[in-house]
Amino acid sequence: MKKRKKPTDIENIIFTTVNTIFMICLLVVTLYPILNTLAVSFNDGIDTVRGGIYLKPRVFTWANYKSIFSKGNMLTAFFISASRTVIAAVLNVVFTAMVAYTLTRKDYIFRKFITIVYVLTMYFNAGMIPTYMLIKDLHLLNTFTVYILPGLVSAFDLIVIRTFMRTIPESLVESAQIDGAGDVRIFWSIMFPLSAPVLATIALFCAVGAWNSWFDTFLYNGSSKNLTTLQYEMMKLLSATMNQSGTNAASMAARGENATGLQTPVSTRAAITIVASVPILCVYPFLQKYFVQGMTIGGVKE
Repeated sequence: MKKRKKPTDIENIIFTTVNTIFMICLLVVTLYPILNTLAVSFNDGIDTVRGGIYLKPRVFTWANYKSIFSKGNMLTAFFISASRTVIAAVLNVVFTAMVAYTLTRKDYIFRKFITIVYVLTMYFNAGMIPTYMLIKDLHLLNTFTVYILPGLVSAFDLIVIRTFMRTIPESLVESAQIDGAGDVRIFWSIMFPLSAPVLATIALFCAVGAWNSWFDTFLYNGSSKNLTTLQYEMMKLLSATMNQSGTNAASMAARGENATGLQTPVSTRAAITIVASVPILCVYPFLQKYFVQGMTIGGVKE
């Protein structure tokens, strides 16, 4: 006689089936915008306006990417963006972790006051004009330092790192103190290595923010061609394309010329999105395992 399947087996089959269908739908919803943007970026600009571009380009062309990399200072802008991303991420992690470790020490009497001051900065902002005047008075205009110094310690990152460090057993610190280790040695030898998951997560957040930032370039280094960033240059390119595409298309049509190869805002925006996303997508796989661990911060309490 055949054995009847247990109710739990049927429930597992139903759950696995539903879960698989749901994950496939989630995968499609996640990947489709990326693949669609990639297809539009390789499609002719005028043809893109017609619509109907889904997963592959209808009229393949490199013109959208050529228009981006044809600018003379694009290589300099890429170098500045990459430099500020790496330096900002490293320094932000190191200095924020130092402050966070200090605020976890129970023998530091000002830890609550300093924490409150940092938290207040998350809710209240002086505004754009006072910030600009401060940057100007500090002589940071038209300098590379303006990309690094204002965001050296982030209040949000500070709270996240401090929360993680509090989950590290205090007995490790006490053992090191008994052995004669000072706070500097404890930080670099114990707290910093054990905080690798949260530090990698914060580094990824900081790197993405620094890579995508362009407004600070517009405010502080807009007149310095040797300090421009990739995002700022692509923003200017997109603005120029939006202003010129309609006029160029109309004039070419009036002369009876073929408008194929002409860049439009839609195609240019798609190419800019791909160019801006590729470096971060290349870095993310190396930090993914730490990112997953870092997202569980605060899930376990002593």
